[in-house]
Amino acid sequence: MKDTLIRTRTINMSILDAGQGPLVLFCHGFPETKYAWRHQIHALAQAGYRAVAPDMRGYGGTDAPEHLYQYTVFHAVGDLVALLDALGEHQAVVVGHDWGATIAWQAALMRPDRFRAVVALSVPMMGQPPVPPSKIFPQTEDALFYTLYLQKPKLADEEFSRDVSLTLRKIMFAASGEAGRRKPGDGAPNPFGMVAKGAGLLASLPTPAKLPEWLPSREFDQLIRAFELSGFTGGLNYYRNIDRNWELQQAFVGQLIRVPAFFMIGDRDTGLAIPGMDQIITAMPNLVPDLRGSHVLQDAGHWLQQERAKDVSELTINFLGGL
Repeated sequence: MKDTLIRTRTINMSILDAGQGPLVLFCHGFPETKYAWRHQIHALAQAGYRAVAPDMRGYGGTDAPEHLYQYTVFHAVGDLVALLDALGEHQAVVVGHDWGATIAWQAALMRPDRFRAVVALSVPMMGQPPVPPSKIFPQTEDALFYTLYLQKPKLADEEFSRDVSLTLRKIMFAASGEAGRRKPGDGAPNPFGMVAKGAGLLASLPTPAKLPEWLPSREFDQLIRAFELSGFTGGLNYYRNIDRNWELQQAFVGQLIRVPAFFMIGDRDTGLAIPGMDQIITAMPNLVPDLRGSHVLQDAGHWLQQERAKDVSELTINFLGGL
């Protein structure tokens, strides 16, 4: 597995690159880096594929553009197309998790000529709402939905940066399967739920006595160093473009994802606590007519490719084999 910096026509990207064969491109989410895919990169390289995982723009060793508006899904998809060109590849299967899943879906929607199939973890393909998303996210006099909190300038940036290790320890544990099942009202900690006004996102999350077994200290220390280097602003800027994405995506309303697709989610994923998420997942074939599987992994949380690394790798390889 080679860790290298590659210059593309949009930005310089830090990537992990392993194997030879058809290209599979991996997109991480927040707050993660390319190393979230370490298990899948090894497994796919062994299975006869070229596996490449970049730090997405604003993360780790990849460039972090200065302006907030430079973090739309259109910029992210443009980075992937430019990365394909820099790698000398015409097509790839794109695999994404969390924000990376959103970007992977959009890559398959916008450029099916370059992304011949898509695998998404934790975030299903969703249709365009009738109004900007910020008008839908819930808030009360005392609390607001986490996406609204993360959109506020500098607020989460400063909170998360005070103690990078503690921030990551809390979020990684609270969104994992170890923290418990998450259904509305079950009381399980959820970093991606409601945030009490004036308290911050981390205040309600427990501090785990130890790291989960799937996150060894060496990998966790590497994650800490990455965010000490990059800060959290780049990753948070994706949230700050949610309404801008909605505006720009109006040209694609009604367009379906026609390439083969596969979806995975853990039954303890934080996203399943969002009202209506079950129905969104069930309705996905209306937007993705060639959806070849929607797989629920038992006792797994949000960090699916790390918590259930072997299962995710095997399911991905099985899907690729059927293309």
